[in-house]
Amino acid sequence: MTTPAETKSGTPSLPGRPCSIAAALHHVGDKWALLAIRELTLGNHRFTSIVRNTGAPRDRLAARLRGLEAAGVVERRQYSEHPPRFEYHLTQSGRDLGMVLQALRSWGDRWAVDEPPIVFEHTCGHPLDPALMCRHCGAEVKAGEVHPHSNAEGWDLRGPTAIHDDRSDHER
Repeated sequence: MTTPAETKSGTPSLPGRPCSIAAALHHVGDKWALLAIRELTLGNHRFTSIVRNTGAPRDRLAARLRGLEAAGVVERRQYSEHPPRFEYHLTQSGRDLGMVLQALRSWGDRWAVDEPPIVFEHTCGHPLDPALMCRHCGAEVKAGEVHPHSNAEGWDLRGPTAIHDDRSDHER
């Protein structure tokens, strides 16, 4: 059970608007953390490979992997007793970040690089072109078709309800 100052996976109560994005970024919102998850997704499980392929400083990567392990995103598995050596593997929580990485890759392919350095092929035989789909109606979700509603007590879309009272009805 979580305390009022903590949520799932030991996420502390964060300042500002209660938000799943902020809670997720608390665990995986660092460049080195996301690149480590990328490497694990690509099948590179040993620390030396992850360091080499991310370009991360060893101490920073070690700290990020410890944080990801504490958050339940990765797990260590021993592959050598003498000397003790471990590999890193994604948990279900970590595997669930696969679509987040695909969305970032898709954005990067479009806006950050001239030519995609890696192409992911879907089982249909075509390059993966990810899209967000509504599970209820099956339609592709496009910008402007989603409307947020606040479920956080004491908050609406403009911020804390105690701060303002000139809200329109759709913001309550």
